[in-house]
Amino acid sequence: MASASLQFFAFILALFGVFGGITATLLPNWKVNADVGSNIITAITQMQGLWMDCTWYSTGMFSCTLKYSVLSLPIYIQAARTTMVLSCILSAFGICISTVGMKCTKLGGDTDSKSHACFAGGVCFILAGIFELVPTSWYTREIISNFLDQTIPESSKHEPGGAVYTGFISAAFLLIAGVIFCTSCFKKQQGAWIYPPKQHHFPSTEQDSNAGYNLKDYV
Repeated sequence: MASASLQFFAFILALFGVFGGITATLLPNWKVNADVGSNIITAITQMQGLWMDCTWYSTGMFSCTLKYSVLSLPIYIQAARTTMVLSCILSAFGICISTVGMKCTKLGGDTDSKSHACFAGGVCFILAGIFELVPTSWYTREIISNFLDQTIPESSKHEPGGAVYTGFISAAFLLIAGVIFCTSCFKKQQGAWIYPPKQHHFPSTEQDSNAGYNLKDYV
């Protein structure tokens, strides 16, 4: 019962991770213009995402421009696009597979089949979390390195936006959910390996009877 409750908790974390990953992929505020130096008071806020660049004006106007050209983008943005999409696909597969393997559901057949399905779902969550953690870390590193570069003007410097933090949190949720699923599915099997069942050996009656006949032959 405790293992089923733990799996349900991991499933909820995975759902938050999936929705957070999709939201982070689509949000346009992966980096926002930094308020430093003479640029502290600005009338506009510029945001850049994986798929579009947006500008928010103090009057309330909001305009976005899609990034149509893929080859003109920096390599870290191209990698972030690919890995974030893969993360969303893997996490969606993990939701479907783990639903079959959870102990609180009646899907998946016998216990061994459900355990294997549960483990496969956990692996999908772990891979999705890694694929989401790598681009967010790389993107943050590029933002920080450009921010600390003295050759870049202050008006061109940026800070990490809300989508980056959403990606970090979603990746953590997916990794935790994947670890819980992988460890809870084979808990019973692992205990069987550590403490194997004792085998009871009974004396052979056939050997005793043969020994009796041999003694009679020598009398």
